[in-house]
Amino acid sequence: MSYDFSKLDPRNGDNIIRIAAGLFMFPHVIGKITGYEATLGFFTKAGFYPPSFFLVLAGVLEAVSGLLLVFGLWTRYAAPIAAGALFVAAIALWEVGGFKWVWNKGGFEYPIFWGLICLAITVKEWMPRLGRRFGLVAA
Repeated sequence: MSYDFSKLDPRNGDNIIRIAAGLFMFPHVIGKITGYEATLGFFTKAGFYPPSFFLVLAGVLEAVSGLLLVFGLWTRYAAPIAAGALFVAAIALWEVGGFKWVWNKGGFEYPIFWGLICLAITVKEWMPRLGRRFGLVAA
């Protein structure tokens, strides 16, 4: 099995978006590792029990989906997993801090934005398959 290096071609806009979405998962993974105790406190306040299990689960989902998105591997599965993780993060931010939109003020703007990007990647990846299955015509 060989890797299709065209998935890394920066002249393709779809690749740029997919790679960026994957790369933007890694600051969260690193934050969970370097700020473990603070993140554990956040997971506790957000109502995740046991918080350590959900912290590790979130980190693994973010790391794996991020790598898969960067390299364009199993993208049709990685993108919805990443979107789900980001939307759960947005809900947790709302639960802990209330309705705050701007990310640099503790809001959920960032995970909503990247979650929507991952959702768009999901639609792009699944549409050809669903179009064949259900007779839909992809635009």
